Amino acid sequence: MMTAPATLTLGDALAEVGADIDARFDALLSLPGDPREDLYAAMRHAAIGGGKRLRPLLTYATSRLFGVDRDCAGRAGLAIECIHVYSLIHDDLPSMDDDDMRRGKPTVHKLYDEATAILAGDSLHALAFEVLADPETHPDPFVRSELVLDLARSAGPAGMAGGQMMDIEAEKASFDLPTITRLQAMKTGALIACSVEAGAILGRLPAEARTHLRGYARDIGLAFQIADDILDVEGDEAAVGKKLGKDGDAGKETFLSLLGLDRAREQARMLVDQAIAHLQSYGPEADLLRDIARFILERDR
Repeated sequence: MMTAPATLTLGDALAEVGADIDARFDALLSLPGDPREDLYAAMRHAAIGGGKRLRPLLTYATSRLFGVDRDCAGRAGLAIECIHVYSLIHDDLPSMDDDDMRRGKPTVHKLYDEATAILAGDSLHALAFEVLADPETHPDPFVRSELVLDLARSAGPAGMAGGQMMDIEAEKASFDLPTITRLQAMKTGALIACSVEAGAILGRLPAEARTHLRGYARDIGLAFQIADDILDVEGDEAAVGKKLGKDGDAGKETFLSLLGLDRAREQARMLVDQAIAHLQSYGPEADLLRDIARFILERDR
């Protein structure tokens, strides 16, 4: 499991949290040796290996500010990653984005079939809340309840799923910048915000004292999506691990189409600077969060 040295570089943290989440998925999704074998194998295919593990990394980095037990942070990060992976499985389905590749591997419905992919996503969705509700995640039932509530809100119609619906509608309508900003704040930003919020919840930081962390999460969530829009145009498909340019082909408005490349880059840099400014009350203990904000602009996938 994860260690917590006084200082931790971003590269070390990415590798460490990635290995930790893989190990947790490996234990959670052990093959049952019965007719559910393909279901578990499909979940393992989607969940283990690849991906940036940005969301559990944010939970880990935030929880470090408050001295949270590392295993508690790891379990909360695992639950959030369950929701993220479920959303990718369903997003890749023919009825949604109809993608053949994800993280450099065949998508679940391509390797197995659509029914198995739907059930794999459904199962990961359920497992997320099972993990959070388990007393092993935190001894305080009020903390567990708040984690469950925040993840449910972030994944549902007022968060990720609602943003995905708006994204589908974007193929039929022309959205302006405020609408695209709201869409992405829900589709991408809500789960990123939940990842930061989870660390604060585990640290028992009162809701009214989390404004600066929510501002940080909001700004990196939008910066992340702008960087994604730029990668969709300029990225290398081999590095990104999926087909690029699909939003443009579908005629969807994006930050890039509305702002242009130069303004989009400038906006992303401004958002990262704002995010880092939200952490001004912290010292070196928040350097990992600051490094994550900068990494969002530098990543190639």
